[in-house]
Amino acid sequence: MRRVRQLADRTPPSRERFVDLLRAVAIILVVLGHWLVTVIEYDADGDLTGRSALPHLTWAHPLTWLVQVLPIFFLVGGFANAASLAGHRGDATGWLLRRSGRLVRPATVLMAALAGVAFGARLLGVEPEQVRLAVWFASIPIWFLTAYLAIVLLTPVMYALHERFGLAVPLVLVGLVALGDLARLGGIGWLGRGNFLFGWLAIHQVGFAWRDERANAPPGRGLRRRRLPARPRVAVPLLLVGLAGLLVATLLGPYPVSMINIPGERLHNMSPPTLALIALATAQLGLILLLRNPAERWLQRPRPWRFAVAVNSVILTVFLWHVSALLLVVGALHLLGWLPTPPVGSAAWWLWRIPWLVMAALVLGGLAAILARFEARDARAPNTPPRWLPSGVAAVLRRRPRAALTVAGFGAVVLGLLGNSLAPSDGDYWFGMPTGALAAYLLGAALLRLLRSVPAAPPSATQPHSARS
Repeated sequence: MRRVRQLADRTPPSRERFVDLLRAVAIILVVLGHWLVTVIEYDADGDLTGRSALPHLTWAHPLTWLVQVLPIFFLVGGFANAASLAGHRGDATGWLLRRSGRLVRPATVLMAALAGVAFGARLLGVEPEQVRLAVWFASIPIWFLTAYLAIVLLTPVMYALHERFGLAVPLVLVGLVALGDLARLGGIGWLGRGNFLFGWLAIHQVGFAWRDERANAPPGRGLRRRRLPARPRVAVPLLLVGLAGLLVATLLGPYPVSMINIPGERLHNMSPPTLALIALATAQLGLILLLRNPAERWLQRPRPWRFAVAVNSVILTVFLWHVSALLLVVGALHLLGWLPTPPVGSAAWWLWRIPWLVMAALVLGGLAAILARFEARDARAPNTPPRWLPSGVAAVLRRRPRAALTVAGFGAVVLGLLGNSLAPSDGDYWFGMPTGALAAYLLGAALLRLLRSVPAAPPSATQPHSARS
């Protein structure tokens, strides 16, 4: 608590505290939502299996409009990335490396832990399908990080487009999402896969415009407008248009009501994002802009701001490990013979949700206390190359290949995470995930770590606009 208090007290007056609060609230809703809808039961062979409760709780589908908060993550991510990139003007490579330290390091801990436990379980004779299923569940949060890392890699380019074309960029991206939806509805599913990128990029791009309003960036004209004012005359139309679009898309259009994927549906709104999810994001944006000023005043109080700081200090750890925490609870109850499996939606099932959430929260709190130090560690380059690295190699890494190697490191990490997410949930893998995907991830993470350890060359030794990381 002392560290949280110190961080809160050192907050500069210029910080947009509402962004941190939104991120904190969103992560709490995601964690609680996953825990609530997860169903763990025994199959015909007596083995543990898991699924979502949403197909049985059709009345709860409209409630997903309230708990689907991933668009908020990308919106505040756009705001935060634009703000931090501004401090690295001319040094996009240094900015990417610093962001990789904050994002990749906690994920590496999870990936290594899952691979190690899975390998140990295989040596002990646990069935390969059970090992893979457990790893598949535990790595569910990875798919979000995969998309976000790809967005981060593209941020320097996308922000340059934002500076030139403003809000025309997200409008073009929304148009691409619409084309992807048409392809999916027409049975050409592979043409719609681009929405995984276009949808989240569009929302992330709007975060740039919100940040430019706070930074007093040039406003521009027409579609080149760069600012997104937090005023009722802007917020109310966004809220109303978003809600109207959501109602039309789901009640009259071809989109499902649920904003969370439900197995068996012809179309999913979240993976990849659809126009319906874009409509929800628009309504959320309007509500956020309406609440911004009163929320900022409320966050000037010590207690609310310390809460936001405390959650944000462990936010990635909590997100990455919340499914693992639930699996640990399930495993312990299974070994003790105390795991109840009441019918989904019954009174007993709902009552069981209370101790279920409490136990999961306690385990997650313990994991966060142990693992948060990997997230809290300073992500800046330590400027201390490893002793085994030849001086000639270090000298090369300081200069021109640095940018290309950074992109390669990000690419390997994303491909590794994607390979795990796309692999079948019942595969036979010694490490609980495809060996090639794990190797690609670890190689990419190691390359990024190496680049962070080697300081960039001084501006005079490289290009005129480069800067030290």
